[in-house]
Amino acid sequence: MSGITDPLGDMLTRIRNGLMRNKSKVSSPASKLRANVCEVLKSEGYIRDYATVEFGNGKSEIEIELKYYEGSPVIREISRVSRPGLRVYSSVKNIPHIANGLGINILSTPKGVMADHQARDENVGGEILCRVF
Repeated sequence: MSGITDPLGDMLTRIRNGLMRNKSKVSSPASKLRANVCEVLKSEGYIRDYATVEFGNGKSEIEIELKYYEGSPVIREISRVSRPGLRVYSSVKNIPHIANGLGINILSTPKGVMADHQARDENVGGEILCRVF
């Protein structure tokens, strides 16, 4: 069996595994969705940076620079919420708060991929992709 059924879940797992091994970088096959999630992680301060690396043959990867604070990972938990087999949608009123507002949900909304507080500000709901804190 080849191919990934849940590409975003795969990227989150690579981030988790990289943090457990105190790696400075992890890479994941590139996609628009994954780049958008990385953008939110970066703007929310969970990762240092990310970059898309082109290999020329139509393949590209996202290199994610992991972030640590005083030797421990900034991301304590990163988990998939909505999966291909079970999509999780939320209206703007029902977007859950993570760890008393210390964490974020990353949502895919009609206005793009964004953190939960931004979705509340823009008054849009959407698919809850993952949770981070």
